[in-house]
Amino acid sequence: MYNTILVGFDGSEFSSAAVIESANRIKKHGGKLILLNAVYFDEEEFGNAPEQLAKRMEAGRLMCSRTKEMVKAEFGIEIESFVHEGGPPEVIASMAQEKSADLIAMGTHGRRGIKRFIMGSVTAGVIGNSSCDVLVVKKPCTQCTGEYTSILLPFDGSAFSKKALSHAYALSKDASGKITALYVIPRYEEMIGFMKTDSIKKSLFREAELIIAMAREVISGNGVTLTTAIEEGNASEKIVDTANRMKNDLIVMGSYGWRGVNKAILGSTTERVIMSASCPILVVK
Repeated sequence: MYNTILVGFDGSEFSSAAVIESANRIKKHGGKLILLNAVYFDEEEFGNAPEQLAKRMEAGRLMCSRTKEMVKAEFGIEIESFVHEGGPPEVIASMAQEKSADLIAMGTHGRRGIKRFIMGSVTAGVIGNSSCDVLVVKKPCTQCTGEYTSILLPFDGSAFSKKALSHAYALSKDASGKITALYVIPRYEEMIGFMKTDSIKKSLFREAELIIAMAREVISGNGVTLTTAIEEGNASEKIVDTANRMKNDLIVMGSYGWRGVNKAILGSTTERVIMSASCPILVVK
């Protein structure tokens, strides 16, 4: 499914897990693996010590070299590696496009720590800048297998969630897994200030059933087990709660859904799921 995987790598445990996850997948399914270390050099902060840039570039090359040796020894596959100066989101997205990568793999946060995750984070920036899918790996290296047997698919009937469904199907078929399609009914009364009557509630559930049936029609008879679920409430909270309850090993979702392109990254359901979920998230662009 993914022929070229680019891993954003900074030596942290989170990006190391992304390397292991990607190497496992390449070993089992074939393809090409690329390692990229982006060196951010703040001239204002380090203007009086320009030699720091050369030191960071050399440290990046050494780190990538050691990782390449480890992957070759443990997985028997070759890796290309690059060290580039620049802001990580821009460098990673640009390199992915240059190398025709169809997947970027990375951790939620690296050496800068979790405080950098939400606003202006590398992860959110990559998702915003990338033209290909992004896999956010949120598990220890020891649990990284590159296969997903239990996938949660938040589905709202939008073009983005339909594309996510096709990716979930391909991944699930590879591993003979199962998919749960989840539709979350928004709390409209909180959004526009009216009391929800029984008739309105029934109408919302009928709409939910029609939407979730779309997913069932696509998967039905295609060799993949699909179950469906309907919840009501905050979308990100219900997605995370469902994934935890069902012990899903992957969440597959579009970068944005029916709320529109202006919600693609900042404050979006996708970003809140990435922040709170305990399993990896595949963001389909």
